[in-house]
Amino acid sequence: MIYFLIPVFNEQENLKSLAESLINCLPDHEKHYVFVDDFSTDKTFETLKNLFPSHCLEVLVKNKNEGPGDSFNVGFNWILENHQSPNDKIVTLEGDNTSDISILPKMIQIADLGFELVLASVYAQGGGFDKTSFLRKVISFIANILLRFFFDIKVQTLSSFYRVYHVELLKKTKEKYGILIQEKGFISMIEILIKAIRTGGSIIEIPTKLLSSKRFGKSKMKLLNTFIDYIRFLFKFKRIL
Repeated sequence: MIYFLIPVFNEQENLKSLAESLINCLPDHEKHYVFVDDFSTDKTFETLKNLFPSHCLEVLVKNKNEGPGDSFNVGFNWILENHQSPNDKIVTLEGDNTSDISILPKMIQIADLGFELVLASVYAQGGGFDKTSFLRKVISFIANILLRFFFDIKVQTLSSFYRVYHVELLKKTKEKYGILIQEKGFISMIEILIKAIRTGGSIIEIPTKLLSSKRFGKSKMKLLNTFIDYIRFLFKFKRIL
């Protein structure tokens, strides 16, 4: 089973294209879609119910906006409690169409070879950004350099949502740390990546393009707040992880 775990917040305009991409990809695999609605104020919930078949859809609706980290934690826990097989995999990605679904079959093939975490990387050779602001690129680059140095991380892309996890890796990580994700913001992807590394997960990166031009509306990431979170994370988790 392939579980798609996608946090959403006011993504009504992006969901039709996203649904078409996800339903048409990986035709030879059984798929289940898990969306975590972070207290949207538009018709995200209703739109999801109309776009995806009910037998393979789970929409977890929160009663408060807590951020993508909290949404991922909610979704991961639901999947760990409800998954079918130790061979199941979880695909995480953005809900705004910026993830390049065309590389997903390759990511699954690599995961099938035994890699427990496959990262789609804009910094790997062949990857890059499409219509992304210069400021966001600079902040992302500086933050990646600092975090890789402080936590001795060898991978290039740390904060991307777009990944393939083996269920068993997440189980081992949760057993080791008690909780998969504490951080509620975008920094949460770095937290769970470091935990997976410290758990001994086998990790590999493949190049991807961040397709910002396919997004309706603005990114939900607040650049200044996220950069401050990066700095705070350095000091908060240096001795914990």
